[in-house]
Amino acid sequence: MNTFNQNKTLQNANDNFSKQEYEKALMEYALVLKADPDNKEAYNGAILAEMAMSGEESASALFDYYAVLRKEDKEDADEIMDGIISSMDGTLETLNELFEAPILEKLEAENGILYTDFTLLVHDSGNFKETFENIMFSTRVIITAKDDFIDFLDQLLHNGFKEMGLSYLESALKTYPNEEKLSKLLEEIT
Repeated sequence: MNTFNQNKTLQNANDNFSKQEYEKALMEYALVLKADPDNKEAYNGAILAEMAMSGEESASALFDYYAVLRKEDKEDADEIMDGIISSMDGTLETLNELFEAPILEKLEAENGILYTDFTLLVHDSGNFKETFENIMFSTRVIITAKDDFIDFLDQLLHNGFKEMGLSYLESALKTYPNEEKLSKLLEEIT
C-alpha cells in the first residue's frame, strides 16, 4: 500500500514550481490540500502556480519572495502572502505596490538596508569590501530581486568573501539549479 507523505509532496511541488513545471506543482499542491485543507503553504503555492500557468509573470518573483520569507518566519510569510493574494486585482501596478509594502515594513522592523541603497554606498566609496565590512555586523543587506542577489554573490566572491559567497551560492543553486548565471559564477571560482 502506498502511503502519502505530505511534506515530501509539498517539497516536490515547490521543486516543480522552481523548475517552472507549474502544472505538476499545482497537482501536488492540490494533493496536499486534499489531505490538509488548512495548509497555507500548499494553498499559496497553488494560487501562485495557477497565476504562473495563466501567464502572470510576477508569480515566479512572488514565489521566490515567499520562499525567502518562509525561511525567516513561516507564520509571518503566510500572513504576508495571504494579504498579497487576497488584495490582488490582477494589475501589475497593484502587485508591485503589494510586493514592496512588506519589504518596507521589514526594513523598519530590522536593522537593514536595501541592496540598491547598499550599491549606492559602494559606488560612493568605490570599494565593495570596505563598505560591506563596515555594515556586515550591524546591518542586514536586504535583497528583493534575483538579479540583485546574483550581483551580490558575484561581489562577495570577487572581493574577499569567498567562503560566505560560496555558502550563499550553494543554497541558491539548490533553489535555482538551472540558473545559468549561478552556474557560471561557480565555474569562475572553482
